[in-house]
Amino acid sequence: MGGRLFPGTDRAPDCPTFGFTLDHDVDTKSEIRDFLTSRRARIKPEEVGLTTYGPRRVPGLRREEVATLAGVSVDYYNRMERGNLGGASESVLEALASALRLDEAERAHLHDLAHASQPGPRRRARSPKQNVRPSVQWMLDSMTGSAAIAENGRLDALATNRLGRAFHADLFDGSGGPVNFARFVFLDRRANEFFADWDRAARDCAALLRLQAGRTPHDRDLSDLVGELSMQSEEFRRHWAAHNVRLHNQGVKQFSHPVVGELELSYNRIELPADPGLAIITYTPEPGSKSADAFSLLASWAATEDAQEAGLEHPPAGKASP
Repeated sequence: MGGRLFPGTDRAPDCPTFGFTLDHDVDTKSEIRDFLTSRRARIKPEEVGLTTYGPRRVPGLRREEVATLAGVSVDYYNRMERGNLGGASESVLEALASALRLDEAERAHLHDLAHASQPGPRRRARSPKQNVRPSVQWMLDSMTGSAAIAENGRLDALATNRLGRAFHADLFDGSGGPVNFARFVFLDRRANEFFADWDRAARDCAALLRLQAGRTPHDRDLSDLVGELSMQSEEFRRHWAAHNVRLHNQGVKQFSHPVVGELELSYNRIELPADPGLAIITYTPEPGSKSADAFSLLASWAATEDAQEAGLEHPPAGKASP
């Protein structure tokens, strides 16, 4: 293999695969190793009641300290950190999660990685096309006071209502490319102006995709998306390498809309149990606020735009469309 060698070794660096194998599966052993290593590196020994003597060469807990906190042998923890989580029981996983002070999203990710490391057939495949049921679209359309969008775990925007299309006008600009929030955040310069806190949006997107990679390690479409973002965005590579995951179900966000200006909106995520992997995302202003007035203006603008488009598609009798 050509290229530079790692210092002090006769080994050349591997081809970058961004956490996936060359078969486009998640490299589960590497994921487990990097996730556990990054989680223990962030914990100071004194935070968990451990006494240290002198400076340490590397930050965080040592492997033997994690093993002690989790109540397992050092050898067993070393095997787990090398990626062998397949045989770990629920109680061991929970003990490990407690020792590493994992939050809800990180605990779920740990269990997903353990499940993915179980022996068995591993078939990579394209995800089946996910269609939005008519009743889901009706529900979106009924939310006249909110921007509402149906998305999957890869952050593909699959359906929206009128206000959602107007709110994300740059995302739904009819350019013909795949409508995906992560692509918009990392590859579209307009996103830097749209999100008041672009760094937060970037962290959230990378963390949500990392969580999805643990859930669906053989999703070819997801691995292609991660590869595309990694090749084209240095910021994505940096956030992806952090191995952070999060659940993003509600919050308050600020935006700068190209038509109506500054907006502060409540964000909520609604899972659809009848459609696994599909969720409705809503953005709603506080009643009586300036953002509510701006959203009303945006709704009027969207209605006007739709009416103009309908007029172009169906011109009055005797007149030709341009």
